[in-house]
Amino acid sequence: MVEESKLIVALKSGSTQALSKIYQLYAKRLYSFCLQYSKSSQDAEEIVEDVFIRLWNIRSSIRQEETLCKLLFIMSRRLLINAYRRRVNEPIYADYVEAYNIVDEAHNERWIEFEEFKKRLDITIRKLPKTQQQVIKLSRLQGMSIREIAVYMRLSEQTVKNQLSQGLHTLRTRLIGLYGLSGVFYFCIKTSLLTFLY
Repeated sequence: MVEESKLIVALKSGSTQALSKIYQLYAKRLYSFCLQYSKSSQDAEEIVEDVFIRLWNIRSSIRQEETLCKLLFIMSRRLLINAYRRRVNEPIYADYVEAYNIVDEAHNERWIEFEEFKKRLDITIRKLPKTQQQVIKLSRLQGMSIREIAVYMRLSEQTVKNQLSQGLHTLRTRLIGLYGLSGVFYFCIKTSLLTFLY
């Protein structure tokens, strides 16, 4: 800890040697963290490189004095979220990740927790009537308006509204039956599912 505090002081003064030593301290851990969620060694390597480039660029404004651990993982998390939004097209998980400060041991459990809930949501959607399924997916996953969905599906706007309302009501009811009201609210408040289901 004392050694790292000295490195931080040197880094803020513009020492590339300090940056190199900080890189040696954290690069492997950051790479493992990024690889776990990006599932791509190339993406993980790029994110780690970007983290240290950004660290160098903001060196004069660093407030941390004892350790850069939290800062580096937060920077990695933000870049991971950007990667998900740009390449994986998973905005729900991105928002879920954003809701947490992912610098702790509980992250693995939260990922499993989220995946289980999302899987249950997908199963519940597939049990809806076909029209409701399609309307919900077009509205909530593709962001289409009522009018756009009506044109696309060749339905009246009122029919689309009715199908969307009925489908979302059924989803909420069934998920509350599985997780309880507080459980569904917990997942929704931590993710963009709040706007998905309501």
